[in-house]
Amino acid sequence: MSVPETQPTALVLTALPLEYAAVRAHIEEREELVHRDGTRVERGRLPGTAWQVALAELGMGAEKTAALTTQLIGWLRPEAVLFTGIAGGLKDDIAIGDVVIGTQVYEIHGGKQTPEGFLVRPKSLPGSHALEQAARSAVRDMADVRAHFLPIATGDIVLADAGSEIAQLLRRNYNDAGAIEMEGSGALHAAHLNGRLDALVIRGISDRANADKTREDASGSQQLAARQAAKVTVAVLHKHHPRSAASDLPRSSRSFRSSDPEEGPHRGLGDGATYGGDHIDFSGGTFRGPVIGKTDGRR
Repeated sequence: MSVPETQPTALVLTALPLEYAAVRAHIEEREELVHRDGTRVERGRLPGTAWQVALAELGMGAEKTAALTTQLIGWLRPEAVLFTGIAGGLKDDIAIGDVVIGTQVYEIHGGKQTPEGFLVRPKSLPGSHALEQAARSAVRDMADVRAHFLPIATGDIVLADAGSEIAQLLRRNYNDAGAIEMEGSGALHAAHLNGRLDALVIRGISDRANADKTREDASGSQQLAARQAAKVTVAVLHKHHPRSAASDLPRSSRSFRSSDPEEGPHRGLGDGATYGGDHIDFSGGTFRGPVIGKTDGRR
């Protein structure tokens, strides 16, 4: 088994070959790595960033995705995990080719069947705040991308009937979801169980999750959706910097941390707290953020 180098790694996951190809087109100087259990990734350089990107094609399904993502995280030790690809749209105002960035991911099959009917027991996982913020910043300057920040539903189903029982369940219980797909919850579960790891699901809309799905897919909508999702994924990595590279960033792009005594006058803010220009740093790590208003302890 090849041993990955110790460099900032972003793990980009896909389910389908066309999704993989859309991301692969952005990665240079690729090499193939093979895990001892046979899982393969291509690792390469993302131009204009400090990232090396490890790209994997995992196949369909949340359970398989969770297992393989856990394996890849343990092997490659990435700082960020992004699942990118295509999905069905669930809103009338979300068009084919639009991109949905998952503010959270719903698992839609959990519940209890009773004589009164199926009682939903919703489960959700949030996307990374840092990656979501990077995505919001990135898409502002992408005139050719129409992005939506909404929850994404994950279910072991391909939805092609807007009048089906599962479609009705989505409308009743997950009516804020913008897209439905099959893998996102598995990737987020694996990321959340592996400590401090940023993760986000990014999906291009290839169909409207209705009876027109086959016709829309045949029109090339899947390729368009995969390209748009890959474009946003790459833009997010241009915005989101590796933690190990944070000290090399310009001040305007750094995290809010200013404990350097040369950065400004220090004022009495309690033990271990310093004021550096426009930021407070508590050495105990309980607060780091911009200072708004007075800092003399009055409320």
